[in-house]
Amino acid sequence: MQTAETLYQAEQKQVDTDHHTPTAGAMTGHILSNLHIQQNKLNQARFALKGDAKVFADGEITAMYHRERALFDELNQLMLDEGETIPTTTQEFLDYTFLSEQGQLKFESTATILFEIVKDCDAQLMFVTRGIALADKESKFALAAFCAS
Repeated sequence: MQTAETLYQAEQKQVDTDHHTPTAGAMTGHILSNLHIQQNKLNQARFALKGDAKVFADGEITAMYHRERALFDELNQLMLDEGETIPTTTQEFLDYTFLSEQGQLKFESTATILFEIVKDCDAQLMFVTRGIALADKESKFALAAFCAS
């Protein structure tokens, strides 16, 4: 009988192999990690913005946060349906994200905070584009279709 520890180690070995290949599952793991970290950053922005920007944050950034949360949950389930591994721990999200967090961002100007959100969306788009190409190549059409939508 395999223990939880041996199952986890086997999973991590496969994840490491997939990330060095790379595969659609590995690329989607990056997408999931980026979405997770961006949700933290969106919260930081919506609580930090002041004045007229606060009105924007309360509406648009909050809506963006909720859309990303729903996409995150839906993509996780799709990955599981495809037999892929998903990141589930804080360390895994940190290991696979290509976004960065800075505590001092909440004290920056409105323009800087909003630019950071745009920059993160641009970075995510790069991974989505790569994920679609890999999913098509591996005939993981549900992943490709989801990422393309």
